[in-house]
Amino acid sequence: MPLSVTDAEVERLTEELASRPGISKTEVIRKAFQHETARETTAQQEQHSDYVERVLAFARALRAEGDPENGLPITKEWRDSLYE
Repeated sequence: MPLSVTDAEVERLTEELASRPGISKTEVIRKAFQHETARETTAQQEQHSDYVERVLAFARALRAEGDPENGLPITKEWRDSLYE
């Protein structure tokens, strides 16, 4: 399917980059799309990584406050009481 560009600024930028030797308008657009896709993927990975780090920090803080070595044992009766 052909791509129709009707924005003058996009056309100007595409032509400016395509005026360099060995690069076509198609290549300019391909590289722009590849760059943007890679940028978004990296941003999503960083966001996911940040979320995982925040969850781990929260879990560590809970564990430190809870003192699991000196806490009460978790029994079946205790677990069942959570649902009563």
